[in-house]
Amino acid sequence: MVSAPAQQPSRASGDADIAAVGALVADPTRARILLALDDGRALPATRLAAEAGVSAATTSNHLRKLVDAGLLVVEAHGRYRYYRLAGPDVGRLIEALQQLAPVAPVRSLREGTRAQALRRARTCYDHLAGQLGVALMAAMLRRGYVTGADGAFRPETASRDKRIGHGHDIDYQLSPEGQAFVTEFGVQLPPRRPVVRYCVDWSEQRHHLAGGLGWGLLQRLLDLDWIRRIPAARTARITDAGHAGLNTTFGIPPIQ
Repeated sequence: MVSAPAQQPSRASGDADIAAVGALVADPTRARILLALDDGRALPATRLAAEAGVSAATTSNHLRKLVDAGLLVVEAHGRYRYYRLAGPDVGRLIEALQQLAPVAPVRSLREGTRAQALRRARTCYDHLAGQLGVALMAAMLRRGYVTGADGAFRPETASRDKRIGHGHDIDYQLSPEGQAFVTEFGVQLPPRRPVVRYCVDWSEQRHHLAGGLGWGLLQRLLDLDWIRRIPAARTARITDAGHAGLNTTFGIPPIQ
């Protein structure tokens, strides 16, 4: 559940008011703002206004509501204010909504190109998603580096996957062989964070890696210049070196 900053509940507290969050994300402008921030970046209000296609004054009003609700946080950098998602729970909420939402119609070549790029490789808060994210998960499972299941999304048997898009039903684990690979490959795992978590990828309908391992793999691929973030977009571009390296290291053929 995503909520405003935590307060001590009283004895009279009722059920969770999911309608309050629903009303916030139901607005098309606020939805575009949240999607623009879904890759974990911090962006200024001017960039978010351009992403949402509305005026600066309108954007400011929407940003204030999202901050007040605890969905966004604001950071001051000199004279500028930058906004980002308040945490991974908000990122998981956005990914879950994308899984349940109908596909938006493509009305132009530009929209079609962008949609293809999002499905090829994108960031989901702080880890990789899309075809590349799913392929990495499959490779880690195939090589025995991660164990627990086969990466398939089965809504008919999953108790929580099918509703919230972020998995808890499967207990994926990093194997000893996986730990050795992670060390050799130079992946840094953040402390005090679950090593392996997964999301149900909304475009591929399979599992992709989240948690500390998902974060560490993304950072390592960026450091190697195997992938590059695309400015003003959630998409990631696989470089020529990346296609070769992903094939050699993980057995992932070029993703076109």
